[in-house]
Amino acid sequence: MRNFQLLDATRIDSGSESLEIYLSAADDDRPILAIRREGAYVTLSASYGPLEIALRPRYEDFVRALTRLNVVEGLHTTRQVGTGQAFLAMGLAADESMLMRLTIVADATGHLSLNLRLTKEARQAVFDWLNVPANQA
Repeated sequence: MRNFQLLDATRIDSGSESLEIYLSAADDDRPILAIRREGAYVTLSASYGPLEIALRPRYEDFVRALTRLNVVEGLHTTRQVGTGQAFLAMGLAADESMLMRLTIVADATGHLSLNLRLTKEARQAVFDWLNVPANQA
């Protein structure tokens, strides 16, 4: 069973030039997703306390996947960017929140994932930050 952690607040960190999405009601060890544009890539850093998963998908691939998100009943994620060993799976829920699974695959025996749910408002902040065009699906 997948347990998705809700992220409901955003802020721009001018020092690192990144968008941070986090859980507003949490303490210092709160889950946080930081997104930064680096040329042809997007850096994603998801952490919860001392645990961090960092991915660096191509900007064009990431934005293409975001523009094609649709609600599919019964599926958590419908789009994926990355490789077989490190990827970001994304989906859109019926309440317009965005599900994100940042995953590092060890080998055929297992993987490590952070499962995040961005509220509709947090999802829109990501789309605005990355200049994602309207849905083209």
